[in-house]
Amino acid sequence: MWETLRRDVRAALARDPAARNRLEVVLLYPGVHALWMHRLAHALWKRRLFFLGRALSQLNRFLTGIEIHPGAQIGPGFFVDHGMGTVIGETAEIGEEVTLYHNVTLGGVSWERKKRHPTVEDHVVIGAGAQVLGAIRIGAHSRIGANSVVVKDVPPHSVVVGVPGRVLSREEENLPEPPSEIDLQHNLLQDVTMETLQQLSMELAELEHKVDVLAQRIAD
Repeated sequence: MWETLRRDVRAALARDPAARNRLEVVLLYPGVHALWMHRLAHALWKRRLFFLGRALSQLNRFLTGIEIHPGAQIGPGFFVDHGMGTVIGETAEIGEEVTLYHNVTLGGVSWERKKRHPTVEDHVVIGAGAQVLGAIRIGAHSRIGANSVVVKDVPPHSVVVGVPGRVLSREEENLPEPPSEIDLQHNLLQDVTMETLQQLSMELAELEHKVDVLAQRIAD
């Protein structure tokens, strides 16, 4: 348990350049507080103390602005930066060294009592305002751009941008070794829509050139 708590603190220090020391993280970081309160609420939930687990999760939400259902499973090294407005559903499963920014939703799309929330594998980073919905799987080392809406499975080592989210593979040999860098630089994420429009524009220009050549031949 203590090693898990220390790993949570190390995650905050490693991924937030504003964090100055361990004491500051332990006393002043709502993302860390929310995670620790969730670990207690989850322990109560697993012991079938459902009311107490939900009560503690509601207190957690009131104090931190982060809502985590006590049934959610969260691995070590999890970090929520800022965190206000973040919602994590009951059947969500989160792996190791995962980073979420504020206003992220790991939500469901069904009212059935079954697995209905996302599974997020190790070393995933999800940008601010992203909505990851349904019983889908986000592959390890993937990056979800800010305000993206993800409703389908994402392969490992992918980048997702847009609404709905469009998946791009990443060059594994160019990836930093986690968790040394978060590498979610939104100014460097590919614009899939723009790339598609540029490709269509190039193909249209080429087609127009061919038509002009054919028309000139006919005229001659």
